Amino acid sequence: MKISDTIEMFIREMLADDESVELKRNELANYFKCVPSQINYVISTRFTNERGYCVESRRGGGGFIKITRVGRGGETNTLMHVLNSIGDHLDVMTMDAIVKNLYGGEIITEREAKLILASCGSSALREINDGEFKNRIRSTIFKNILINLM
Repeated sequence: MKISDTIEMFIREMLADDESVELKRNELANYFKCVPSQINYVISTRFTNERGYCVESRRGGGGFIKITRVGRGGETNTLMHVLNSIGDHLDVMTMDAIVKNLYGGEIITEREAKLILASCGSSALREINDGEFKNRIRSTIFKNILINLM
């Protein structure tokens, strides 16, 4: 097993009992006998908004990284968090990851997930050739759907 996978599992186990966890990057790096940037890599790639996490960090001597699993505050809070995390552009891969996370977290139903994917997916927007414009349209449609699910 890769060190990244081990670190991820360790953090997920901590989050299984609590809605959030505060970590000291250097202490975690010492525990796993790796460089602190390895901890940053795991957190930035595996604990993202799209995967249902909110990450805060404070630098300095008393600094920490706080990871919070979004969704324990109810469906509306989760949908609001996702809504606020989406910018003006939304690519199809990010949208797909968000929908899978919402469905996996039982925030939306299978039917709602299918409708979102159908209305915001590549086939629905295939007539738009400009990729940037397509991602802007996808973002707008997706945000409107989330607002109506609240």
